[in-house]
Order: sequence, then structure tokens, then C-alpha cells
Amino acid sequence: MIWKVLVVLVVGIVTVLGGSPLVRLLFRLVDRSEGRRALDAGPTPPADGEAQRPLVGPIQAAESTLRGGYWIGVLERAAIYAAILTGYGSGLAVILGVKSLARYPELRAEENRGAAERFIIGTFASSLVAAAGAGLTMWVISLW
Repeated sequence: MIWKVLVVLVVGIVTVLGGSPLVRLLFRLVDRSEGRRALDAGPTPPADGEAQRPLVGPIQAAESTLRGGYWIGVLERAAIYAAILTGYGSGLAVILGVKSLARYPELRAEENRGAAERFIIGTFASSLVAAAGAGLTMWVISLW
């Protein structure tokens, strides 16, 4: 019994905290591909009275818009991990629904170009990490 609890705790901690570097790596890969696409398209002329913006992808530009993403991701992974292990499938809908509703004003704002893409990529990546950790935990526990 103690080994099962230990597995749940250890894999949970690794999943929740270790997911952040994986999500950041994915963001860097996306930013790199978006930057290449922007370079291939060439510079866009600034609108009247607007200064030339530095060439960055929309995902990278949205990074400062979605503040608190690290902590939201940590809490999201912990909640998803716990919901899967406890068999509370409808909890997943609650978790993702609350997160989406809380971010809705930021995602709809016109000046936050790329924020919706960053939100979706981060949510999917974070959810997949949490689900993989829960699956691993359930598999290891089933070996006993």
C-alpha cells in the first residue's frame, strides 16, 4: 500500500513540475517555426503612424499577454492528474472550462495577436503531460 502511495506522489510531482520545461520546449519549437514563416513572408510595412515592430511570431509576441501561465499550468496538470486517477472524468471538463472562461477576455482582445494559439498549445501540451503521468501511475500500480 505504501508503495502505491509513493508511486502516486513521485510520479505526480514529476508530472506536475516536469511538465513546465516540456511545454516551454514546445513553445520554443513553435516560435522558431513561426519566426521562419514570418521571415519567409518578408517584412510587413507598418501602418500609418506605427513604428516598425521587431520580427517575432504571433506565439512569441503573445507570451507577455498570458501572464501567470506557469502557475496556471502547474495547477492545471495537478488537477488533471488527480481527476484521472480518481476516475472523475467530468472534472476534466470543469478544469478546462474554468480555465477557458477565465482567459476568455484576454483571448478575445484584438491587441493580443497569437494569445489564443499560445493558450491552445499550452493547454493541450499540459493536458497531455498530465494524462501521460496519470497513465504511467495507473500502469505501475496495476503491476502490484
